[in-house]
Amino acid sequence: MDWARAIAINQIALTRIVAALIAMVGLAAWGAAARLPRPLYRRALRLLRPAESAVRRLIVIAARGVFVKPFCARPMPQGLALVGRGSGRASFQLFDSRKRFGSVRTPSTGPKPEPRVFVFGDNPIAPLFQPREQPRLEPEIDDDTVGVERLGRRLAAIKMALENLAAQAKRLKRWQARRDVMRSPKFRSPLRPGFPPGHRREPRDEVDRVLRECHALASDALKEDTS
Repeated sequence: MDWARAIAINQIALTRIVAALIAMVGLAAWGAAARLPRPLYRRALRLLRPAESAVRRLIVIAARGVFVKPFCARPMPQGLALVGRGSGRASFQLFDSRKRFGSVRTPSTGPKPEPRVFVFGDNPIAPLFQPREQPRLEPEIDDDTVGVERLGRRLAAIKMALENLAAQAKRLKRWQARRDVMRSPKFRSPLRPGFPPGHRREPRDEVDRVLRECHALASDALKEDTS
């Protein structure tokens, strides 16, 4: 199997798909429009999900035979803090999101029950049992558009990953090394069982065919890498 040629062919195809996605939603120069029409946003997500899955599998293929230094847990130096999600740093997710089984409870949006406590006469704790005034929220304007900030970060991350597969392959190996030293990780493989995220039984677009090819290659690469 010519792994280098397979990586190159699929990398070119995915780079073309991501470039078309960026142009479609108007993020070519990262001067993103504030909002997108909802149908266009859904179309972009429909293409982005399988593209992310295909790039993730391309990283698995590129990581075949890559060796990194053994992972050693070290305490964080004093005076440093973890960077939160609000930092705006684009980082491509190396593993598939796992499926959720069973019913999912949706939070109630109705009014919360107040304690039924009656206090007679003057009492310093009386204000504690008065109903709280709900803040008045301005009505939201539903113009059938969606913000593109999160979509822009995902596009930036997938573009960055495609431009430097070697670095992403080392990231994946370090991620796997950390999982190996954990006592009971939820999962060890970056690929979830079954069909990948964004899979379609009947391919409609080029990205569907690329995902199918990358998934088959990544499954073979994982088998050879662990044998």
